[in-house]
Amino acid sequence: MPARVLPSHHSKILQSLGRIFRKLFHSRRWCVYAASVKPRLRHVADLAGVSQATVSRVLNGKAGVAETTRREVLSALNQLGYEPVGVARTRPRRGLVGLIVPELDNPVFPRFAQAIESRLAGEGLTTVLCTSTPAGMGEADYLDVLLDHDVTGVVVVSGLGADSSAASDHARYLDLLARGVATVLVNGRPEGLAVPAVTVDHAAAAGMGVAHLAALGHRRIGLAVGPRRYQPSIDFLAGYRQSIAEHGQAEELVSETLYGIEGGHAAAVQLLARGATGIVCGSDLMALGVMRAVREAGLQVPGDVSVIGFDDAAPNAYVHPPLTSIQQPFESMAAAAVQLLNEQPTDSGPMPELRFRPELVARASTGPLRVAAEVHGA
Repeated sequence: MPARVLPSHHSKILQSLGRIFRKLFHSRRWCVYAASVKPRLRHVADLAGVSQATVSRVLNGKAGVAETTRREVLSALNQLGYEPVGVARTRPRRGLVGLIVPELDNPVFPRFAQAIESRLAGEGLTTVLCTSTPAGMGEADYLDVLLDHDVTGVVVVSGLGADSSAASDHARYLDLLARGVATVLVNGRPEGLAVPAVTVDHAAAAGMGVAHLAALGHRRIGLAVGPRRYQPSIDFLAGYRQSIAEHGQAEELVSETLYGIEGGHAAAVQLLARGATGIVCGSDLMALGVMRAVREAGLQVPGDVSVIGFDDAAPNAYVHPPLTSIQQPFESMAAAAVQLLNEQPTDSGPMPELRFRPELVARASTGPLRVAAEVHGA
């Protein structure tokens, strides 16, 4: 059957409508969102032609924004129906708090999740647990969903805030605060990000590990740490450098790798080749990988190499040998996170960061350097 040809006047009408819609589409003043989708900070920024940080400054009444730019932002806010901060803070809540954690196969994250959920329940709040994974929904996706459900607050554990290279993603936290959603970052606030946070002192943790090994006589102490773009790794490295200098070790023995057992294994191969007799790790899982690499090299823990983990969330007392680890104060940090959630600052002043000191728990994976010397007949 031959194709049907529209009458010429119909074609002209469609062409005219097409020109009109194209003109509207390319106009900055025309923007349509589905009724069920609430405008975000990025939507306002796109419509006004500015950065999300600029929108946040306007919302919080901060200086440093040109008057013409401020008017553009206010106009975009009005067009999109973006709620002012005061309205967002007085809106009825349903007692929901979003808790975003990375993958649950690392014992440290379920430990934090359990401690925080317990504290929230004690405050009469319901936890919405969100696990971000590379193959599934990410942190940004969950934040959108949580905002659509009018959550009371959001707690993010070791999220994108820990990645110092993800500055564009940090604006999402400012978006939450601007909308009146209480927000707390746990072990994940880079320098300069004005969001309430709770963190363990990673620099102190590294220093404790080095000091423990130095006291046992080790003089070639290595560090297996995660990628340096992450704030915990940055702090860990700073603490390590300071501590080895204090104990007279001139050479840095550092392996930057991925967190996890495989990363620890790869780090150990490098550090053993450089003569490390003691290794401080950025996580317990990394330490397990280090111990495996030591055994594969025909060496013993701690007879030849002493190993220290970090977190102490895994059943470290039941591995062989029991793992010396630097313990995070999970319960205290969870209590502090919920307290910050309930006492969220309402002004534009400095945002608090509560820093907790860890504790070294000595077990059988660390021993005196003289043991290694005796094994080799020195």
